[in-house]
Amino acid sequence: MERAERGDVTTSRAGRPKASSREMLAEAASELFLEQGYEATSIAEIAARAGVSRSSFFNYAASKGALLWGGLDERLDALDSDLERGTPREAVREIARGLAPDALALALANAEAMGLAAELEREAALRRARIGRSVARALRRRGLDPLAADVAGAAYGGAVIAALERWALAGPGRVELATTLDAALEAIATIPVD
Repeated sequence: MERAERGDVTTSRAGRPKASSREMLAEAASELFLEQGYEATSIAEIAARAGVSRSSFFNYAASKGALLWGGLDERLDALDSDLERGTPREAVREIARGLAPDALALALANAEAMGLAAELEREAALRRARIGRSVARALRRRGLDPLAADVAGAAYGGAVIAALERWALAGPGRVELATTLDAALEAIATIPVD
């Protein structure tokens, strides 16, 4: 199958652009979660609303909860290489650079109405830990004590997720996520340490 790169969307001769279909699925999921709640919404319903087959759903996400995190996950996929090129702060800031409000921001802002607060909490914990592990590995490679690296990594992971949640709750698009993340990263630096 012939593939071509256009921006951040991979296309092929057959089928829809991958990012476009994931976004369509996430939007369909968000609509259904608002209409009938997270638990009452099936993967088949999401796929049907988005106009893809049920089996195609799993090309874009492992679960209906993970579907909402696709845009952020793409950025997390680049984190390790960003950490090789820059400081943890610079690399973590890349996660937020230009991130537009999407289905995840809508879900975070409407978690109770969608009935997915617990699911978002679980999924956020996975991303928080993923960021933490990546940052800690990079810091250990630079010679930082393993315990200090793990603590710093956890702080960076917490800052990203806290900023994402605050940004969504404040009304995504009112301010850049990068601005909210900068404030969270500053909070790390100002925490008094004994």
